[in-house]
Amino acid sequence: MESSKIDSLLGLAQRAGKMASGEFAVLKAIKEGKACVVLVTRDASERTKKKFRDKCTYYNVPCFEHGTMDAVGHALGKETRVSVAVLDPGFANEIVKRLSREGNT
Repeated sequence: MESSKIDSLLGLAQRAGKMASGEFAVLKAIKEGKACVVLVTRDASERTKKKFRDKCTYYNVPCFEHGTMDAVGHALGKETRVSVAVLDPGFANEIVKRLSREGNT
């Protein structure tokens, strides 16, 4: 299943220090041009999803919905996470490729 492979990639990126997670860290990464791709969980509020979609659109950063707060948090070895930013182009490209196969937007 692609979803578990994406979670594995998120975990690898986390261990490599190439992730920002949590609302403030992700927004900061977007504004500073460090975010290569942003993932917002499917169970986030519509308001939160819109905030990240709008910010990503403005700063031209790909934004996808993926997983649940618990699953993404677990993949990173942390508590629940609503949003994450991948800061490495290699990890980001692979994640985007797999998300596209899943049919995510």
